[in-house]
Amino acid sequence: MASVGPSAASTQPALPSGPAVFKTIPYAFILPEILCGTWVWILVAATSVSLPLLQGWVMYVSLTSCLISLLLLLSYLLGFHRNSENWKVLDSLYHGATAILYMSAAVLQANATINSEFGTNAPLNYQLNSAASFFAFLTTFLYILHAFSIYYQ
Repeated sequence: MASVGPSAASTQPALPSGPAVFKTIPYAFILPEILCGTWVWILVAATSVSLPLLQGWVMYVSLTSCLISLLLLLSYLLGFHRNSENWKVLDSLYHGATAILYMSAAVLQANATINSEFGTNAPLNYQLNSAASFFAFLTTFLYILHAFSIYYQ
């Protein structure tokens, strides 16, 4: 008869620390999330913001998410989690909530792209807004992948 001891109960994979973060799914998504999110706010900032309320929300979501994701990445790299299971819950909740916020920002950015098609300096602003919309939807997809892939570890 096999006994179930503490070693059998702790078969959950350890949370990565250091460079292993870049090789482990879902934590490998953090750096692309940061990079794509950075492109969103750079591209929006490069346009002549014709709809400040819409694109202000896009800038807020992208910049705040980049900074918080960077702090999360640094905490994983430096091992602040100390292999606590609570970090998985925190990570999943953060990435799920951020995916929802990014989806709203991506839709608003797509609306700003449509509105910039015939404005002043139309070709350049339209192209910049189109690229910002693309990266906003890509970043949303990365956050969704990260949030759901925690459950499939």
